[in-house]
Amino acid sequence: MAEYTLYCFAESGNSYKAALMLAACRLEWEPRLVDFFNGETRSEAWRRDVNIMGEVPVLVDGDLRLSQSGVILDYLAEKTRKFSAKSDAERREVWRWILFDNHKLTSYLATLRFLLRFAGGGDPTVVEFLKGRAEAALKIVDAQLGTREFIIGKRATIADFSLCGYLYYEDELGVSLSPHTNIRRWLDRIASLPGWKHPYDLMPYAPKKAG
Repeated sequence: MAEYTLYCFAESGNSYKAALMLAACRLEWEPRLVDFFNGETRSEAWRRDVNIMGEVPVLVDGDLRLSQSGVILDYLAEKTRKFSAKSDAERREVWRWILFDNHKLTSYLATLRFLLRFAGGGDPTVVEFLKGRAEAALKIVDAQLGTREFIIGKRATIADFSLCGYLYYEDELGVSLSPHTNIRRWLDRIASLPGWKHPYDLMPYAPKKAG
């Protein structure tokens, strides 16, 4: 039996953040496929027994159950001492970028991708607003990577795993990564880490909506 169980599905970039960390740390884990598109995370049972927030990922480690990708990344970094901060200053910098990702990058990219890829489109005004916000965040990340190999320096940390979570779904995002050459090189560096797999290869696909 694997040490860790991750409630996840391949289409979830937030799940990918946690799955990539587990894989890169070479930990023994197994995915627990979530039937997202048929409403499992919105069910009363899910909110009662798995995660009151109605979201994935959820990591199970023995009797411990954690949700929110940033918390999961932080927990695994602390437990394994891999991809973690080496000082208080680094810890603050790591969390500065994880919070930036959650509020400024993933928040807009994930919503934009969901509208275009899974919800059949959206209000054009809303779509253009999300594109503009996502592009602005990508420019900031690209500028940061102009002077360093990874987001806080010469080595990968959980900040990198958080920020890259949705970027390997490039063809589905609704914005192009082509202008962001530093991001493209950074994604290649992350992909060269031991254990790396594309999200569609690392996690099982969720069943599509019935009917």
